[in-house]
Amino acid sequence: MSTEKQLSYQITNTYSVLNDFTERTQTVWLVCHGIGYLSRYFLRHFHHLNSEENYIIAPQAQSKYYLNNEYKHVGASWLTKERTEAETENVLNYLDEVYKTENLKNAPRLIVLGYSQGVSVATRWISRRKIECDELIMHSGKVPAELKPEDFKFLKNTNFTFIYGTEDAYLKDGIIKVEEKRLKEIFPTNFKIKTYKGGHEVNTKLIAEFA
Repeated sequence: MSTEKQLSYQITNTYSVLNDFTERTQTVWLVCHGIGYLSRYFLRHFHHLNSEENYIIAPQAQSKYYLNNEYKHVGASWLTKERTEAETENVLNYLDEVYKTENLKNAPRLIVLGYSQGVSVATRWISRRKIECDELIMHSGKVPAELKPEDFKFLKNTNFTFIYGTEDAYLKDGIIKVEEKRLKEIFPTNFKIKTYKGGHEVNTKLIAEFA
């Protein structure tokens, strides 16, 4: 009979940044990529922002794998259905270290953005660790089912925005209407929905509106 055991150990991970943090920096972004990305490539979606005023931090999901079974390009995933709770804690501990290392508590203006799978990571981190931010942007992803309105009540002055493409295959067949209704319940104030004509892709034009 096989038995699964558990242990703890220290690991090392990377994260990527775009631009420099200086006295001219007005906005700091922490952006959680979607499945299949590496953080350094996800930053390409933020090159159009003013480089003096915006400092972008892209954490890196730990679980890496080869894309399309071709053993050429590498992507990464934050979480799966396997041991989700334990893996979530690992991810949150990692984000805590990024937060501390980059001194985000003292950021002049902090935007947290999650794209696709990154939405679940960003919202869990903010709610469980009580992270204060000025903007929470949920782009083309779903908020985890376990999160409730009371998990975000501590955010008194935060703006919440849900962005999605009207042709997104992941949000079809009525899923989007259910998600919109739920989000309005979770975020009863300061909540907006922004849409664009397109599929499951990062919309750089709408992102620029927050810079």
